[in-house]
This record gives sequence, C-alpha cells and structure tokens, in this order.
Amino acid sequence: MSFRETPDYVDIMALILGIESSCDETAAAVIDSDGASLATRVVAQIIASQDEAHRPYGGVVPEIAARAHVEVLSPLIGRVLAQAGLRLDQMDAIAATAGPGLIGGVMVGLVTGKALAMAAGKPLIGVNHLEGHALSPRLADPTLDYPYLLLLVSGGHCQILEVRGVGQYRRLATTIDDALGEAFDKTAKILGLGYPGGPAVERLAREGDAKAVPLPRPLLGSAEPHFSFAGLKSAVMRAKLAGVHRDADIAAAFQQAAIDCVIDRLRGAIVRTSGMTALVVAGGVAANQALRGALETSANEAGLRLVAPPLMLCTDNAAMIGWAGAERLALGLIDPLDMAARPRWPLDAAAEAVRGAGVKG
Repeated sequence: MSFRETPDYVDIMALILGIESSCDETAAAVIDSDGASLATRVVAQIIASQDEAHRPYGGVVPEIAARAHVEVLSPLIGRVLAQAGLRLDQMDAIAATAGPGLIGGVMVGLVTGKALAMAAGKPLIGVNHLEGHALSPRLADPTLDYPYLLLLVSGGHCQILEVRGVGQYRRLATTIDDALGEAFDKTAKILGLGYPGGPAVERLAREGDAKAVPLPRPLLGSAEPHFSFAGLKSAVMRAKLAGVHRDADIAAAFQQAAIDCVIDRLRGAIVRTSGMTALVVAGGVAANQALRGALETSANEAGLRLVAPPLMLCTDNAAMIGWAGAERLALGLIDPLDMAARPRWPLDAAAEAVRGAGVKG
C-alpha cells in the first residue's frame, strides 16, 4: 500500500529500502526516517502473502516459502520503488533481514539486499528480524523513548526484554517450549480452523465461554520468570478429544488461559525493572485484541503507558526492517557485504540458556 505520492526526486538524507523474507511473507518498503508520523515515514510498502500456498499443509513449508521469495522479491522491489516515485540510487542504504528465520528465505532476502547495495554503491544493513519487531513501535510512535519494557510475541518467539537502545537488549524471560503464536497455531490446527491459525482462534473465541472448559495456566505464580505453553496446548487436545465441549468454548478458554499466563509473567518482569518509559508489545500476536486489552489494564496498574503498533506493523513486514535499518544507520552501524545469514540470532547474546527450547533466544 502507498501512503503518499512523491516526486521523482526527494531531497531527504534518510531513505531506506527495507527487505523482509524471513518466513512466509515477501515484503519491501521505502522508509523516510525524517517523517514526523507513520504516514510520512512509510513512503510505500508492498507485502506478498503466501497463505494460499501453505494453507493445504496447515503451516509454513520452508521449501515452498523459499521458492516463492525467489519468484516474487525482485519484481516486488521494483513495484515498491515505482510506488514511492523513487529510484534505487536515491536510497541512502539497503536494509535486509539477515536472521533469525527460515534460512532459505533469509538467504533470498539478504543476497538480494547485498546485490542491490553493491550495484547502487550503498551501505548494507543486515537487520535482526526481532530487532525489527522491537523497534517497530518507535516507527509508529515518534514520542516513544528508550528505555522501555517489551513483550515480544510471535509465532517463533515469546520474550520480555528491556530495550535500552539500538542493539542494547536485556532478556528477562523467554519460552521454555512453545512460543505464544505457535500455541495459537497449534490450537487452530487441533480445532480444524485452518491457516493462519492465530486470527482464526481469536475470531472463534469471541463466540465462546472462556469459563466453560477448565484449562491449566502453566507456571502461573511461579518464581521462574519464563513462559511455557506446551502443557496448555496438550490440554486443548484433550478437551477436543473428550468430545463434550464446543469448539468456540475451547478457543475462548485457551485464549484466556494464554493471556493469564502472559500477564502473570509480565507482572513479575515489571517488578524487576525500573525507569521504563512504557510497556510495549510487538510481534504477530500483538494484533490480538483480547491480549491488548489485558495489557492495557496491566500497564495502567503499573503506572506505565501501553504502546502497541498498528496492526500493519504487528505481522512480518518490511517497514519495520527499513526502520531498524534507519536507526542503525543513524549510529553508523553498517555491515560488510560478506555478512552471513543466521537461522538463529538472539537479541540478548549474553542471556543465560534456559531449559527446553529457550535456546531459540
């Protein structure tokens, strides 16, 4: 979508071409970091979804995703530049996701970014996809200052972090098994709701009674700071197999149990921090309206304002990659053309490993 018309030449020294291809969305965007609002910062963006290609399999197939990125990315970049009314040589830098993610897709986007940077003689910025999510609220809200407390919830990650600046992250909690988005997707699969699962579960939950199905709240009240959703997912399976509950009630009960777990873990993290300017939520699951409502209440109780990016910035997109690139470029943080794609890339490399799948970062 295009947010504004631009002339053939714009006298701005902060134009970034952003490229995202870490999972099943192929996206490109042009970012003007001098813009005063979201509408002027995102000059143009196009996102090509692969939902139809993956729907028959109930989830993302890495090989299909990588091939789709190869087919779509180059013409998509051409279209987004045309939509912005700009040329490649007018960009000040090329920012491309360099990880974490499905390595085939990450490589497609990063190699394309390298080729464009080399051809145009522009700096390359390899962006951590998670940093894109972490900084995306600052793209939408120019008043958001560091440091802030971040709840990062997506299909592959569920973390609480202190964000003290670009590249300055302290992980307070992560998941020891499933991420929250993954739990939503698996619940959707159990209930036969199709793909993508998260929005489908949220829609069905509106028709259900969250109290009708007793489901566990893993680690609720525990001194351990981390998340766990595998047991909740297994309980959903048992509830479905019992054959006595409506699917809408199971969906509502799952969503409420998951939110209760998130709020419990978040309250513990708030107690362990100080000086935060806001409570921020980012990532695909941040689009869930029931979760946003619960977070608003928790933020108010803690005396913090809640900052949640608009829905267009919650799911994977190139605008957030371009914005992260702009923030890094402002600090002189550019990357060599031989930088490697990374399937895993934690924001807090110094964080201690936790039991289970928490090694994902």
